[in-house]
Amino acid sequence: MKYALEYYEKVKTYMDQVIETESENIMKAAEIVANQIKEDKIVYAYGPGGHSNLASQELFFRAGGLMHVSAILDEGTLLSGGALRSMAIERRPGYGKIVLDDYGLQSGDLLIIINAYGINAATIDAALEAKRLGVKTIGISSKQHALDTPKDHPARHPSKQNLHDVVDLAIDSKVKVGDAVIEIENLDQKVGAVSTFVNAYIVNSISMEATAKLVEQGIQPPIWKSGNATGGDEWNNQFTSRFKHKIKKL
Repeated sequence: MKYALEYYEKVKTYMDQVIETESENIMKAAEIVANQIKEDKIVYAYGPGGHSNLASQELFFRAGGLMHVSAILDEGTLLSGGALRSMAIERRPGYGKIVLDDYGLQSGDLLIIINAYGINAATIDAALEAKRLGVKTIGISSKQHALDTPKDHPARHPSKQNLHDVVDLAIDSKVKVGDAVIEIENLDQKVGAVSTFVNAYIVNSISMEATAKLVEQGIQPPIWKSGNATGGDEWNNQFTSRFKHKIKKL
């Protein structure tokens, strides 16, 4: 368990860094999310990139999660459509705009964009299109990774911009270049990626803090219950019709 324990400590270190430096921004994000839900508006979450899609799924249809969340699960960058295909599409200029158009985001909506590195074309196009539409944006990405990636890297958007420079509110995930953090003796490449853990921690923190803010105001936001728990289906069915026409992938 040598490497597993080292991995645990590394992941914990990242969580500690997020708490130390990003707590204020997480609370700002929670306030923005709470205000959207108070107005009965949908919160959109988009993770344009292979494993970054997992963060948008973490917010969506999740036990203990807010029902007002719509995950933008476009088949183009999902790994289920092919890993190499996914990477090629996330690097294609203009693709992020097409996806946002398909989901019909409008002025006054809220979009949370999660991308581990914050540089790819689909990510930046989604952020720029959201800004053009008047959509509020929260970005979750690694500033260091973006700043340490050369401007001529093939994944970059043609404008060479970084997600944290484009969105209204940026939360830094602290992920270092390469993502993996564990060195094994006599192995050339590091193992044990951390971005999925950090992204999940950040998005769940935003969701929980937003929920708490609503409850403090006397608002009981609808929360998903696990369908595998006793009474789960009955609980969720109270609200399904309320959201079915608003959330594309429900």
